[in-house]
Amino acid sequence: MTIPLLNASGCLDPLAAPGVARSLDVVVTKTITPLPRAGNPPVRIAETEHGMVNSIGLQGPGIDAFCEDSLPRLAELGVPLWISVGGFSADDYALCCARLDGDDRIAAIELNLSCPNVEEAPETAAELVAAARGATSKTLYAKLSPAQWDIAESARAVVAAGADGLSLVNTIRGLALDPVTLRPRLGRGAGGYSGPALRPIALACVHACAEAVDVPIVGMGGVFSGGDAVELAAVGASAVALGTVLFADPLAPARIRAEMAPAVAALGSEGLPANRARLLSI
Repeated sequence: MTIPLLNASGCLDPLAAPGVARSLDVVVTKTITPLPRAGNPPVRIAETEHGMVNSIGLQGPGIDAFCEDSLPRLAELGVPLWISVGGFSADDYALCCARLDGDDRIAAIELNLSCPNVEEAPETAAELVAAARGATSKTLYAKLSPAQWDIAESARAVVAAGADGLSLVNTIRGLALDPVTLRPRLGRGAGGYSGPALRPIALACVHACAEAVDVPIVGMGGVFSGGDAVELAAVGASAVALGTVLFADPLAPARIRAEMAPAVAALGSEGLPANRARLLSI
């Protein structure tokens, strides 16, 4: 079986690790904003018992410098590119999408609607998607936060506003304390929590959204094995993104891809829900 594998935005520098990038089916860039950003103060990453917290703060060169410098080099990797864009208003999203529109090197745009490490735009997720949709004809994936009571309702809203697919899920807010000082280990305090403990949350979100809307879903959150990827596909994901695992195991894409078929075979036909038997033919 083959489930397409991507990297979660921000979890891979494809220019610094081109071999890892080429082992994926799609490369997703770090989130790009209209203007350059220095990001949040250090410390920015801290390991926890069951994952990690980060507070990078959307550091980046801005959309113009990205298009002039990074995009040509990324295109040379020979892997389909998704550009992650973010901002602090609907105009920010529209500006980035307009700048990328019409560029044949870009397969899709992922709208980061849910970064826990920066101030949010005042508009709703649906309004941000509508602004982006009005600025580009490219395929749009809306990346949603798991920190909401009814993510299925949010999925219906962004799809109605023009999203062609969903990326589920972003990190969830978490806090790690220094064991000696009991002060926050990140410079900003709380940050985005990712890793194995996020997987049950991701499964619940993908399942709920797959029942609510009929669009492709990229499932992500705590994927460390082929079995983890198969579980996300079983509840409705059509592709899977790898995040925290890439920090510890850059060879994970090849390993996880090799583990998927045996994971499905081990289930047997009676072990699959009837409405997910499609796994056997993927």
